[in-house]
Formats: sequence, C-alpha cells, structure tokens
Amino acid sequence: MFESKAGVLLIGGLGFFAFAFVSNAVVPILMYRDLPEQTAEETVNANLMYEFEDLSRRFPEAFEKHYGQPTKENAAKALRLGRDLYIGEGCWHCHSQFVRPVSNESLRWGPVAKTEEYQNELQRPVMFGTRRVGPDLSREGGRRSNDWQAVHLFRPETVSTGSPMPEYAWFFDGDPSKPSERGLAVLTYIQWLGSWLESYPYYEDYQPVETMEAAP
Repeated sequence: MFESKAGVLLIGGLGFFAFAFVSNAVVPILMYRDLPEQTAEETVNANLMYEFEDLSRRFPEAFEKHYGQPTKENAAKALRLGRDLYIGEGCWHCHSQFVRPVSNESLRWGPVAKTEEYQNELQRPVMFGTRRVGPDLSREGGRRSNDWQAVHLFRPETVSTGSPMPEYAWFFDGDPSKPSERGLAVLTYIQWLGSWLESYPYYEDYQPVETMEAAP
C-alpha cells in the first residue's frame, strides 16, 4: 500500500484531513471552551446603536409604533426577531456569513472570520452558508444606509440591476418608507453584522440617545 502512488495519496489525504480537523475544530474548541456565550443585549454596541437610532429618525412613525425608543433593550429585541426572520426567509441559502482565508476573500468581504465572532446567541445556528448567489454578509453592517437597505429589501433591482434576489414587500406596510416591525428588525440585524470590528464605520461625534438625555 505504501509503495503505490494511490496508497501515498490516500495516506496524505487522510493526514491533511486530520490536520484540518484538529486545527479548525479541536484547537478552537479548546481555546474558547471557557468563553461565555454573549446574549443579544451584550452584542449591542455603539455602532449598532447609531444605526438603530438612525432607523428611528428615518422611519419615525413606524419605529415609534413598533419599538418606541431606540434603547439597547429594544435593539436586542429587534436583533432577535431579525435573526429569526433572516433564518425563516432562507436568506442564508444565498448569503454566507463566513469570510474564509482563501482566494483573497478578505479583499472582497473584509477581515477573515474569527471563532470568537460566533460566540453569541445570535449566531446560533451559525450561518456559514454554502452558496454565494449574493455576497457574503459578514461585514455588511454600516456599508450602506438604512434607506438603501430598505429599498433593496422592497425591490432589489431598484438599486442592484439584474439582482436575482426576491422582493420582500411583506416587510413593509406599503412602500420602502413604511417598514413594518419585521422590516425594522431585519434592517437592524443586517446593520449588526460586523458591527464589532474596528473596520466598521466609526462615528466620531456619536453619542447614544440615553447618554444625551442624561447630560445636564
């Protein structure tokens, strides 16, 4: 067996498989086994709050009706619903959420994905995905405005000619300017993706609404 080309290739293949399993599964498990899983509330950061408050300004009537004030608690509520809708609508079939360290993917999608990014309840199940009919969304948050994202959900071809993405008109009460609770939740979830990275747009003058209200 070891003297034939087929035998050498078999042993080599099994060896590479074992190496990949240990380096990509066993080692991360050992490294992060004591890292507690974050709640949705704990994943809400300043970047996401900027976008969440922006939703309250762009769509004031809808936001007031469904979420009231742009607080961290309401942002976490929107994130949970948005994640569930993202899964339920099958968005993960066409959009992966895992930037791989191959083929210069980091040039297209942003930094290569890290294990700790998935250690929270919003990444359960982890939506690595297997197809990229649409772009990877790991770093989508903050790249485009909420207005753009709303129009894209309502009628994709309006902002992306030739897009195969279906229309999600049921996320709105009439047109892109009137997102429903579900629409606001999905928009919040999309803007959350990658919000924990330094590469996320930095808002130098941003102050949370709660902080501004508490100031004398």
